[in-house]
Amino acid sequence: MINRVVLVGRLTKDPELKYTPSGVAMARFTLAVNRTFKSEGQPDADFINIIVWRKQAENTANFLKKGSLAGVEGRIQTGSYEGQDGKRIYTTDVVADSVQFLEPKNGQAYQNNGTTGQSQTNNQSNYTRADEDPFANSSGPIDVQDDDLPF
Repeated sequence: MINRVVLVGRLTKDPELKYTPSGVAMARFTLAVNRTFKSEGQPDADFINIIVWRKQAENTANFLKKGSLAGVEGRIQTGSYEGQDGKRIYTTDVVADSVQFLEPKNGQAYQNNGTTGQSQTNNQSNYTRADEDPFANSSGPIDVQDDDLPF
């Protein structure tokens, strides 16, 4: 049997951190996950309840807030309880094994500071970005000796 869930979405409100009587941390939050199709020109979303335990719960409560982009990997868990009116209430949650923070803590998207295709780097000027051509300023063929090859 397989019960695996992978989700990427935005939190609908700040996570709620609680502790069990034995001191184990537990956080709850709801993740809004867009559907791949649109209804009446607007994208539809599913609102999925997430439960996360222990240190990951504390980290989630400390670093995520309403609107944060997060990735969740876990499993679906169903349950039920009796409501105050005596009716049976059924629940479906995702119990997270892993929560990935997909944005910086301040919630701002990564910016390129107005440059065209290049990030501003302060102390990393000796490194070449992956989207730059490292041989753009070379003049002629590159001389590679057999001793330079790893095989």
